[in-house]
Amino acid sequence: MPQVPQTLDALAVRTWCGLALEALGRAREEIDAINVYPVADGDTGTNLYLTVESATAAVEAVFAGHETVADAGDGRASAGEGRPTLADAVRAMAHGALIGARGNSGTILAQLLRGMALVLAAGGESARTDAEALRLALRQAADSARDAVAHPVEGTVLTVASAAAEAAGGAEGDCGTVARAAYEGARAALVATPRQLAVLARAGVVDAGGRGLVAVLAALVETFTGESPRAGWALGEVHTRVAMAAGPVTEATADAGARPAPGVDAGHADPGCADDRPDDRPDDRPDDRPDDGGRAFEVIYLLEAQDTAVTRLRDRLDRLGDSLVVVGGDGLWNVHVHVDDAGAAVEAGVEAGRPHRIRITHFGLGDAHTAGAAGLPPRERAQRAVVAVVPGEGLAGLYAEAGATTVLARPGEPPASGELVDAVRRAHAREVVLLPNDADLRHTAAAAAEQARTEGVRVALIPTRSAVQGIAALAVHEPGRRFDEDVVAMTSAAGATRYAEVAVAERQSWTMAGICQAGDVLGLIEGDVAVIGADIAATAEAVIDRMLAAGGEMVTLVLGDEAPGAIAARLESRVRETYLAVDTVVYRGGRQGALLLIGVE
Repeated sequence: MPQVPQTLDALAVRTWCGLALEALGRAREEIDAINVYPVADGDTGTNLYLTVESATAAVEAVFAGHETVADAGDGRASAGEGRPTLADAVRAMAHGALIGARGNSGTILAQLLRGMALVLAAGGESARTDAEALRLALRQAADSARDAVAHPVEGTVLTVASAAAEAAGGAEGDCGTVARAAYEGARAALVATPRQLAVLARAGVVDAGGRGLVAVLAALVETFTGESPRAGWALGEVHTRVAMAAGPVTEATADAGARPAPGVDAGHADPGCADDRPDDRPDDRPDDRPDDGGRAFEVIYLLEAQDTAVTRLRDRLDRLGDSLVVVGGDGLWNVHVHVDDAGAAVEAGVEAGRPHRIRITHFGLGDAHTAGAAGLPPRERAQRAVVAVVPGEGLAGLYAEAGATTVLARPGEPPASGELVDAVRRAHAREVVLLPNDADLRHTAAAAAEQARTEGVRVALIPTRSAVQGIAALAVHEPGRRFDEDVVAMTSAAGATRYAEVAVAERQSWTMAGICQAGDVLGLIEGDVAVIGADIAATAEAVIDRMLAAGGEMVTLVLGDEAPGAIAARLESRVRETYLAVDTVVYRGGRQGALLLIGVE
């Protein structure tokens, strides 16, 4: 049992994060199982756990940093000198949650924590540590999270958050008393969610995101009191409590249920989670019925951008899709949206600022908006999926549109095996083809494949060394044929694709083509420097000539953001005029590190 903080300070934040992570770890599978809204993709518990895990790691890093500084002193540090302030801890918590937020509910939870941090960090070193500060923080959390959702509805995680804030606002006493009131208000609101959202009533469950928030608030109670409230109800007990408190839950009562949850201000017309409906829906359409078929992709990315650019981004993404949640501030945002055109959603982020940590998930057939009767329908795994590492935002959209689940490899920041395992889990398939698209990721990808196999997934690792080889493999991918045959065909296509890239030397180096100086243009074929030049287009032409000297039918060009604007037309013309019957295809790769990727099949 961790030390119980008596006041709202940095230690309380650290303890809360740790207890919340443990609570979500215990409840993760249960929450995943009741996840039916806004998309029945069975990952809300996992997403909430990963979001809090990131927040916890950030808080622990702040404590470790202060302890290191204290240890470096003369050994006479006073009590608490090696401990961060409340402002340090809550800012770290909010930032960690923001950068690690996963899915719709995880993104909203990140904004809830950010809203609390805005209040608790006010005043810096003299930040308030009393019960009133906690009441204000819970209110700010609920309000700021609601503001982040484009089209909220009743009966979801934000309804539960509003009920918690309302109950906390009327509580008198210390931080423990306020936390318990918030927890009880949230729990009562959670039980009422099936009366407010028909999709929950049809499945016979409470809202998954709200269930996760109740677990987080239960951890807050334990932080201040040392006593754990009954957050981990069995699902059957939740349903019994719903029936006892509100009478039989039927689709008819849920469709009619515009009644706010206990503690929710009826003046707020649309509290709740991201809505899948346009504002101008017909009046005779049930308010909470998901769009038929759902969207094809979930797109999430961190975005470095100014407030004015984010305002325009919200409007554009709102027209592109639904379940839109944009959280953050101070130049860093987390963007979540469901769309049919993943590339357009990423391009909108590129126009607004600098997107990174892009995650694109393809909703398989049966994953989204699954209809249910009295019980929760099981979420069927897809038979087969492709998971690919890609070096730029443009290629992430291209791969996703081809049906792949993508992991973005940021320049200088290759993904860890855990990110690849997470992508395999998101693909939610019995069979997965893994494309690392980088020779240096071979061992990382192999470790991820082995981990996924222990979880019952059949994984085939195709040792693609470049994204252009991955494109060739995807071009022949046929989910309908036998797994082994598909893997052989994809491996053959990748192996028949020679690859190259054009980049700028960062420093003087010895290469197979001689000595290069910083600023020289390098043409690398199969990973080795083959051409050193001064002009980007001329170097690219020399590389293509060398590659086509051995034959080829197709040249693939993937342009990075820093490539000259006219280079594609020049290279296409060169191939067309010099090599008969050789076609050229051009893609935009975004911030991919290299100026140009080249493939020859």
